[in-house]
Amino acid sequence: QVHLVESGGGSVQAGGSLRLSCAASGYAYTDVCMGWFRQTLEKEREAVAVIDSDGNADYADSVKDRFTISKDNAKNTQYLQMNNLKPEDTAMYFCAAALERVILSPVRQRLCDLENLPTDYWGQGTQVTVSS
Repeated sequence: QVHLVESGGGSVQAGGSLRLSCAASGYAYTDVCMGWFRQTLEKEREAVAVIDSDGNADYADSVKDRFTISKDNAKNTQYLQMNNLKPEDTAMYFCAAALERVILSPVRQRLCDLENLPTDYWGQGTQVTVSS
């Protein structure tokens, strides 16, 4: 029912930029936690960036100040703008989403960050290769 499709991957030289897109169908992004992950043959899957339904974002230290996650709720699409790419960014990138979890006590809090990852639905992945 829920389907995520990534696009925008490719091969670039170090210092270059790419913009990944993830189009969703089957649900609206209104109350959804969304994010991007990456995986290589040598390394376990790692979370790159997460964005909650209010637009608050959380980033892995390795991509802070270089990557920006954003979303367009009307289009049910999330994006990952990747600038100043490094060879170590080479990986298969996956978008993911989940119904956002919310704590109501003592105050309302959205659980959508690097410690509370969206892993219910996954895209097929798009390859990003950064050469030296």
